[in-house]
Amino acid sequence: MKYVGAHVSASGGVENAPLNAMAIGAKAFALFTKNQRQWVAKPLTQESIDAFKANLEKSGILPKHVLPHDSYLINLGHPETDKLEKSRTAFIDELERCAQLGLDKLNFHPGSHLVKIPKRDPHYEEKLMEAELHCLDVIAESMNLAIEATAGSNVKLVIENTAGQGSNLGYKFEHLSYLIDKVEDKSRVGVCLDTCHTFTAGYDLRTREAYDETMDAFERIVGFKYLMGMHINDSKPPLGSRVDRHQSLGLGEIGWDAFRFIMNDPRMDDIPLVLETINEEIWPEEIKALYALVEA
Repeated sequence: MKYVGAHVSASGGVENAPLNAMAIGAKAFALFTKNQRQWVAKPLTQESIDAFKANLEKSGILPKHVLPHDSYLINLGHPETDKLEKSRTAFIDELERCAQLGLDKLNFHPGSHLVKIPKRDPHYEEKLMEAELHCLDVIAESMNLAIEATAGSNVKLVIENTAGQGSNLGYKFEHLSYLIDKVEDKSRVGVCLDTCHTFTAGYDLRTREAYDETMDAFERIVGFKYLMGMHINDSKPPLGSRVDRHQSLGLGEIGWDAFRFIMNDPRMDDIPLVLETINEEIWPEEIKALYALVEA
C-alpha cells in the first residue's frame, strides 16, 4: 500500500503539522522540527511533544510514515572546521528532536564541498574527483559521529539524493552507496529518492524502459532495502541539467508516466511518498491524482 502526503507547515508549533496533513488528505507527511533557516532553536516543550503525538494519533498517520527534514543550513561536509562543527552539533540536535517526537527518520542532504575549480583547469576532472571524495569522507565521519552521539536511538539518517547543483554531493547513486559503506551502524542509515533530483542528475524516469533501467541501477548500486522515503516532484529543468527546480505533477519535464510507475511499484510500499511540488494549494488534488494511478 502507498502512503502519499506532502511537506506540511509546522508554523505555530510542530503539533500543527499532523493537523495540516489531515487537512489535505495525506497518509504521510514531512516537516521541519525547527526553523530551517536558523541554527539554534528553543528546545521542544513537553507540551508540544505531547500535542504532536496526540495529533499524530488523531490523524491516523503512523510515525514511520513521517519524514522530518533537517535545516538547509547544515552541511555535514563543510571544508571549514568551525562551520563543520556547527553543522554537526545542529544535526545531532535534529536527531534528538525526532526521537523526542517518537519519529524514526531524519531526511538530510549529504553536503557540499564548496571547492571552486575553473573548468578551464587542465586537471579539472581530477581535482573535482579529489574534492568530492574528500567531502564524502567528511560526510561519512559526520554521520558516524552523529550516530555515536545518539547511541540507543532508533532514528535513521536518511540521505536524500540531490540534483548535483553547485558542489552538492549525492547526485550519483555511487555517492549514496559510498556513504552507506562508510557508516559503521547500517541499521541507522537509509535513503530518500527525490524524483526531480533523480531526473535532473541524469537518471531518466519517463518511459517504462528508462524507469526500469534507473531503478535497476539503484538496486544494483545502493539497494532497495535502504529506501525509506521518496519526494514526489515533477521537474522544471530537463534531464541531466543538474538544476534543482521542482514543478507540479504533470506540468514539468518528467510527466505523469513516471508517477504511475512509482504508484504501481511494490518496492515503494509502506514508505512516505512526500510531495514538495510548488503549488501547495493543489496538494489535495495531487494526492488524489496519485492514488488514482494505482492499477487494480
